[in-house]
Amino acid sequence: MPKLPYQLVLPKAFTCPVVVASPHSGRAYEQEFMASTILDSDRIRSSEDAFVDLLLDRVPTLGAPLLTAEMPRAYIDLNRAEEELDPAVVQGVPRGATNPRVSSGLGVIPRVVAQGRAIYHGKISRAEAQQRIATVWRPYHTKLEAMLAGQQARFGRAILLDCHSMPHEAIETVGAAGQSPEIVLGDRFGASSSLALVEGLEAVFRNLGFRVARNTPFAGAYTTQHYGRPSQGRHAIQIEIDRSLYMDETRVQPTAQFDTIRNLMSEAMRQFFDSVAPQSTDVAAE
Repeated sequence: MPKLPYQLVLPKAFTCPVVVASPHSGRAYEQEFMASTILDSDRIRSSEDAFVDLLLDRVPTLGAPLLTAEMPRAYIDLNRAEEELDPAVVQGVPRGATNPRVSSGLGVIPRVVAQGRAIYHGKISRAEAQQRIATVWRPYHTKLEAMLAGQQARFGRAILLDCHSMPHEAIETVGAAGQSPEIVLGDRFGASSSLALVEGLEAVFRNLGFRVARNTPFAGAYTTQHYGRPSQGRHAIQIEIDRSLYMDETRVQPTAQFDTIRNLMSEAMRQFFDSVAPQSTDVAAE
């Protein structure tokens, strides 16, 4: 396992109250994990938000920290609560009431990847599941909480942009024919962020030429629900990007449009950061 289960890149100066995170772009597929799965090295990556961290890699130069996962989503899902254990994949977990995410195999220890393909032949031990939570999930969320607390101390509020990618097939039936959204913003139907921030972010993406939807089909999961507390000065917005804009989903490789989308994402971040930055940006990095 990498020395840390995440990468954190800090700006030279914090100029806005934003934290940008990518919890599903990790690609450290270690030998022990690959030996335990029945999937090949291509199919195991189908649930990964491949290259989202690279689309966002200029964020620190724009004045905000960038937190990205190292370990892959198929190993542990950082956008789930640590209690969301699936009795169908983890030994010793009592069967009982579960939420739809866990029931569909997408708990904190996923049972399946895209298109419902099983990751394991049987179950993993409860001890293995707890080890993953202790060494990957908790350090990541401890660091994310610390970054949000730091931003709130500096600026009086904190804004989390939790960035993901979505399979094109998940959105191709949304909206009119040929007009499926390219960006989906999730704010838990208004529960995780102020309306003004979501509207401002939507306007930025629309002005850059993207088709944007809100909360359909993705409204945000654990991260937006847990960290989005607008009444306490904490705002969380999930950003989903259509993978087909910048990558070959079958081969899991960037396409010729990758740099174009990367440039547009950088510009979107720059415009949004400017819109939420205080008048004085003379805030030193710590």
